[in-house]
Amino acid sequence: MPKEPAAKPKRKAAEKAEKASRSKAKKDPKAPKRALSAYMFFSQDWRERIKAENPDAGFGEVGKLLGAKWKELDEEEKKPYIDQAARDKTRAEEEKAAYDKGGKKSAATATTRKRRSRKPQQSP
Repeated sequence: MPKEPAAKPKRKAAEKAEKASRSKAKKDPKAPKRALSAYMFFSQDWRERIKAENPDAGFGEVGKLLGAKWKELDEEEKKPYIDQAARDKTRAEEEKAAYDKGGKKSAATATTRKRRSRKPQQSP
């Protein structure tokens, strides 16, 4: 008695393609920007210097050099960037609170009402 051919399992790439087809929620362009870390402020400040010292370095190499430089700094040298990050964090929290209070919630309820009103009404 011959074996019946089993159904072929889906390939992982095919499964990923199915998952990718789901639409992602659109990000609100009016939403406040997130706070930057102390390292990000450091890298904004030092990127041009590192590029000037290493003109042939690519993007990844510049990132590695920035990371190494950040690790070399002691707490006293990191302090201005840490303070700047703390100020940016309070800014982001204030903007997010204002956004949540005013714009975001009213927009969310408006879209919910739209969805409900799309259902066809039955006539008696």
